[in-house]
Amino acid sequence: MRFSVHVYNFTLPGEPDTLGPTLAETARTAEQIGADAVTLMDHWFQMENVGRSEDPMLEGYTSLGFLAGVTERVKLGLLVTGVTYRHPGLLAKTVTTLDVLSGGRAILGLGAAWYEREHHALGVPYPPLGERFERLEETLQIVHQMWSDDDGPYEGKHYQLAETICQPQPIQKPHPPIMIGGQGEKKTLRLVAQYGDACNLFPIGVDGIKHKLEVLERHCEDVGRDPAEIHRTMLPPGDPVADPDAFLSQMEQYAALGIETVSVQPEGPDPVRWVTEFGEKVAPRLAEIG
Repeated sequence: MRFSVHVYNFTLPGEPDTLGPTLAETARTAEQIGADAVTLMDHWFQMENVGRSEDPMLEGYTSLGFLAGVTERVKLGLLVTGVTYRHPGLLAKTVTTLDVLSGGRAILGLGAAWYEREHHALGVPYPPLGERFERLEETLQIVHQMWSDDDGPYEGKHYQLAETICQPQPIQKPHPPIMIGGQGEKKTLRLVAQYGDACNLFPIGVDGIKHKLEVLERHCEDVGRDPAEIHRTMLPPGDPVADPDAFLSQMEQYAALGIETVSVQPEGPDPVRWVTEFGEKVAPRLAEIG
């Protein structure tokens, strides 16, 4: 089983001066211990289920560009970009730039967005849920078009683009992998089946994950997609470093369902140390699963 490292907490000793060096060392350490990817949050405020809205939060794509310059192998993405945060044409251009300058290591994560407070606080429109999903589907169509030979117009309900020129094109072919976050059965998993290269599921238990993957497979059947084309990832339950045996036992069960990658999250005020311990205690045993 593979793993990525997801950094979600920027409340660190000595910040803001230490944020850059600590984030860089965390990413380099993740690369050294064999992580497939390093991902960051895409928020403007810290999530209130983690800390306070006033806690430190870095802008995502600026941070990924910084990490591209201090790493060599790991893929880089946001888990996940809210569809309301950036105009889809500019989002495609941003991710393309990251892919080109990183040597083909960008991931595009997309979701319908949910953090209402940060939208209102910074004056960003926050449409109703149904409209956000409409915008999500149009954004997926736009990025696919911009990463193709079709540079003509796009006419949608919410977005109209006179031209979809995107030069240079991404290094990765046919395009950077598109991960769709969330596990709603009627809309999100249908979008994964139709447009996505990867899904990201939440830790809702073995039976819950099994059910979501079955729903995804039915959507794939409906749209004529081979489910094996979709990379299946999840966020883990608990702290792997605190209890490696329990974590690995759970991962064996999830791997049996078809989960291929787990996105581990450094806990505590020293993410470099946490990632180092994960590499020593957990990563070699995790690689034996599957």
